[in-house]
Amino acid sequence: ERGWVDNADMPVEKKKRGPKPKGAVKIEWSADFAYAIGLITSDGNLSKDGRHITFVSKEDEQITNFCCALGVDATVGYTHSGTNVRAYRVQLGDVLFYQFLLSIGLMPDKSKVIGRVLVPDGMFFDFLRGCFDGDGTVYSYWDKRWRSSFMFYVSLASASRVFIDWVRVEINDRLGILGHLTSDKKGTYFQLKYAKADSLTLIEAMYGDGNRCLPRKRLKIEEILCIIGKSSKIIDR
Repeated sequence: ERGWVDNADMPVEKKKRGPKPKGAVKIEWSADFAYAIGLITSDGNLSKDGRHITFVSKEDEQITNFCCALGVDATVGYTHSGTNVRAYRVQLGDVLFYQFLLSIGLMPDKSKVIGRVLVPDGMFFDFLRGCFDGDGTVYSYWDKRWRSSFMFYVSLASASRVFIDWVRVEINDRLGILGHLTSDKKGTYFQLKYAKADSLTLIEAMYGDGNRCLPRKRLKIEEILCIIGKSSKIIDR
C-alpha cells in the first residue's frame, strides 16, 4: 500500500554513494507504460536536476493509476496550487527514466514548448488516453435551439500549439477525423474538440476492456452513451 506524508518537503537522509542505479521504472513499452507517458505529458514535470520526475493530481485515483502503470511504489505527498487547492504529489528519482523521457520528446518546463512525443504506433491511443485523463474533457448538454438536440464533445487542451497540432494530425491519419481547434484571444491556450460521430470514433479508439483509465471520466462517457442509445460495448470491446 502506498505511504502518505503531510509535507512534501521533508528532509531526506543523506546516503553514501554506491553503484550506478538501475532505475525504479522498467522502461518497456506496453499499454500501461504508454498511458503513464501520457499522464506525464499532461500533468508531469521534469526537474532541471536531470533526475526527478514529479506527477501531481487532485484525484487520488489518478495517482494510483500513475504508480500502478509504471509499476512503482512511491510515497505520496501533498502540494498546493496558487489558489490554495490541495493536490496529491508523487516524485520519482530515476536518472535512466528521466533520460528516456528526454529521448522521446519531453523536457523541463515543457508546457508551452512540447511537440511530438515518440510513441509506438500501436500504443498511440493508450498514450492519448493518458493525455486525456490529464488535460482532456468530455461534456454534453441539451441544445434547445435544435429541437432539444443532445450535444456532446471530447476535447484535449494544451498550452503548446505544436503539440496540439501534432496530436490532431496523428488522430486524423489514424481515424480520418479532423476535429476543431480553438484558442483563447492571446493564443496561449488551445483546445482540440471532437463532436458527436467523431467523438464516438475517438472514444472507441481510446478505450477498451481492461485498459487503465480515470474512472470518473469513463463513467461520464458511459452516461453519454446511455443517453444517445449506444451500447457501452463501444468502449468494452
